Amino acid sequence: MKDDRLTAIRQHLYSKGFSSVQDISEAVGASHATIRRDLLVLEAEGVVARAHGGARIATSAGVEVAFAVREQENLAAKRAIADAAFDLIEPHSSVFLDAGTTVLQLARRLRLDPMPLSVFTNGLVVAQALTDIPRLNVTVIGGMLRSENASMVGAAAESMIERLWFDRLFLGAGAIADDNRLYSLDENEARLNERMMARSSQTTLLVDASKFGRHLTYLVAPLAPGLQVITDAAVSPDWRTRLDECGCATTVVATPLASVQAMEG
Repeated sequence: MKDDRLTAIRQHLYSKGFSSVQDISEAVGASHATIRRDLLVLEAEGVVARAHGGARIATSAGVEVAFAVREQENLAAKRAIADAAFDLIEPHSSVFLDAGTTVLQLARRLRLDPMPLSVFTNGLVVAQALTDIPRLNVTVIGGMLRSENASMVGAAAESMIERLWFDRLFLGAGAIADDNRLYSLDENEARLNERMMARSSQTTLLVDASKFGRHLTYLVAPLAPGLQVITDAAVSPDWRTRLDECGCATTVVATPLASVQAMEG
């Protein structure tokens, strides 16, 4: 319960900015005294800075907390998508796991039920999730660190990708826009994702319903025949039709209501 409450406080402060103890108490559902103790713990960890009867996210922790908040968004859907993706992995194959938060759930699923596998990734958090697992060979792509999601990008990463071939790529997406194309917030990430797709026999897109109809700046690739898409049941009928018309092989996974409520509670 305490860990859940601390996570809720981090998420609230990241979303709302500076908040009073009373605001945090109402948002989290805990007493003022409990919130004050929790803020002392988070301050000692360097996560928050307390001031004037409240707190805010510490500047040094902003990126880490941002990733943690995104990781928790639509968590039940991401885990259901990861379960479906796990069933596609063949033992003794080579797979690339990108640095997205839904793909991270696949890495955590793989940790629970490992198999002989060669895993490549540009995600440091993904690599950490797969540390010290028997029969799993993990290679981290080198390059320039993109702090926003703890990923390696840039020319060195692209050069390394060109020397490799993967049986399957599991790729997240920042946005799938109304022009039926995948987009990223970062130019280097978009270019690397494009190279990943070119060097993989099969690309499987892991994307929850919130990513459809969004717009970001940098083009990754169009939705095209042969692309596999795993998403959740909240995806709209219009987007299901669009995916079919683009020739994508789409799997829609159910997210049990009880699981959603448990994750969001």
